[in-house]
Amino acid sequence: MSWLVSLLLNSAALLAADYLIDSIKIDGFASAALAALLLGFVNTFVRPVLVFLTFPLTVLTLGLFILIINAITFSLVSWFIPGFHIYSFGGAFAGAIITGLTSWILNAIFNNR
Repeated sequence: MSWLVSLLLNSAALLAADYLIDSIKIDGFASAALAALLLGFVNTFVRPVLVFLTFPLTVLTLGLFILIINAITFSLVSWFIPGFHIYSFGGAFAGAIITGLTSWILNAIFNNR
């Protein structure tokens, strides 16, 4: 049951990013829920591979390259979900940051484990 609450909270975080950033467009809650589901999948399986492959660059930039990887995974999700559009890399970068922060705050408030 907690995965459903987490999915709903992550969908709300995506909708918050849509509201705050002009270069992100989400057509509805169903698209946000699908995007949150795929984003969880990508962050579980694809992101660790990207982090491993770019480890030297991440060390060289003192960890700041992780933010670029987050933007790349955020953009990757938009390619596969109809109704979830990102129009610039800056939008993906800001959207990944806002979605991550909002999701973290919402999960801390509502997800009581």
